[in-house]
Amino acid sequence: MLDAAAMRAFAHPVRLALHELLMRAGSLTAAEAAREVGVSQALASYHLRQLAKYGLVTQAEPRDERERPWKATESRQDWGDTAGPESTAAQSLLEQVMAERALARLVEWQERRGDEPEPWRAAGGLSNSYLYATPEEYEALGEAVAALLEPLIARIDDPATRPEGARPVLLTQLWVPLTPTASGD
Repeated sequence: MLDAAAMRAFAHPVRLALHELLMRAGSLTAAEAAREVGVSQALASYHLRQLAKYGLVTQAEPRDERERPWKATESRQDWGDTAGPESTAAQSLLEQVMAERALARLVEWQERRGDEPEPWRAAGGLSNSYLYATPEEYEALGEAVAALLEPLIARIDDPATRPEGARPVLLTQLWVPLTPTASGD
């Protein structure tokens, strides 16, 4: 679980972009990551070191004596409970920045959906489900979803397990307990 300082540090757009890239690619050098994200190698190196400071990335197995690749330490980002106003504020900031990134990805998808092959056109989008749950059921649901995603996430580290036609997919889950209405619903 991330503390308030780590959540605030992670909320930086370049760090989020680098972390997401590492989650997708498995491991990359700072130079490779910089090219993909569109920043200088020095800036990518700085932000990767900051992510490492908070345990979000680590050095990966070198491919040769000169390269120093990085990899994400976790394939899933989840903050758990926050205690205190500082942590709550940091978590809110991080969630807001991540939601904005996810919404920007949705808009990008909507703009290019018509150019995608038929099977992919229906794959992206947004859906809502309303349900009634206790906090314990809510937690169990999250654990069940994580278990379903685990084999798909494992493909990040082992490209040989990816079926033909597989491509990266961003799954953003918004879990929002709603305020009951006046009637209690």
